[in-house]
Amino acid sequence: MLKILTKALASTLMLTAAAWSSAQEAYPSRPVKIVVPYAAGGPADLIARIVGERLSPRIGQTVVIENKPGAGGHTGAEQVAKGPADGYTLVLTTIAHNGAVKLYKNLRYDPTTELVPVALLAESPSVLLVNQTVAANDVKELLALARSKPGTINYGSAGNGSAMHMAAELFKHMTKIDYVHVPYKGGAPAMADLLGGQINMLFESVGTAHQHLKTGKVKALAVTSTRRNPSLPDVPTMAEAGVPGYASVPWYTLSAPRGTPPAVVAKLNTEVNAVLRMPDLAQRLEKLGVEPLPGTPEDAARRNAQETERWSAVIQAAGLQVE
Repeated sequence: MLKILTKALASTLMLTAAAWSSAQEAYPSRPVKIVVPYAAGGPADLIARIVGERLSPRIGQTVVIENKPGAGGHTGAEQVAKGPADGYTLVLTTIAHNGAVKLYKNLRYDPTTELVPVALLAESPSVLLVNQTVAANDVKELLALARSKPGTINYGSAGNGSAMHMAAELFKHMTKIDYVHVPYKGGAPAMADLLGGQINMLFESVGTAHQHLKTGKVKALAVTSTRRNPSLPDVPTMAEAGVPGYASVPWYTLSAPRGTPPAVVAKLNTEVNAVLRMPDLAQRLEKLGVEPLPGTPEDAARRNAQETERWSAVIQAAGLQVE
């Protein structure tokens, strides 16, 4: 009887292992969701949709983009981090999760340990935009205006800890001039208020700035990279414009909950990299001023760690903290 039970148990274990192995090999067997923790229409949303569109046919499943804004990008990211680690719900993470975590005093999760990088997606410098009514046509004129009217110039952002926020705080710290921060639930609503004149300035992604520059309602004063952006060749770098040493280049990472099977992470990484290496997609992104960043999960982890160290120093030096 014992032999029969032992054989039955062994058979059950073998069937279970085989089923698990088959499930792993079959991944993905249903739609994959990428959560963008910001409002629709911003740079993170744009990059997620462009990549997701091409990723879907490669994995043979629909890739759904879901916007879950709030708490500077942490509402959606926390939900993913605490959700199933099965590879079916991912999140597009930014500087808020991979660089500026020291800004937050009371986060209910730790994005640096509860989320793991699947792949770097892209990087895109920002461009300092001001509303057309602002009496400044270059950075030096903006600095002079802000010094003459301290505390009256405001700027919008996609939320505390967002790339927009950190670029502005670095600018504020390096120029020793105070500006009023107006946080939004995403870059798109912040841009809407810049166009409408409710806020004075915004550090917008180069990738989404072009369409707004065409309206004539905003002016581009400087890009945040160390070299000029090919899509905005006439716009100087911040260093050229009068703030030497300034550099802030947002990057985007596709991340998954901690505990996601390594085989699933590896498959996703392979397919995402294949998408990023598609010549027509690369050209599409580059026209928007966005540079694809194919690489391994280890490359992404290394970039995130380096940026966390760098921005933690900026946050500490500037005395920034958010409850």
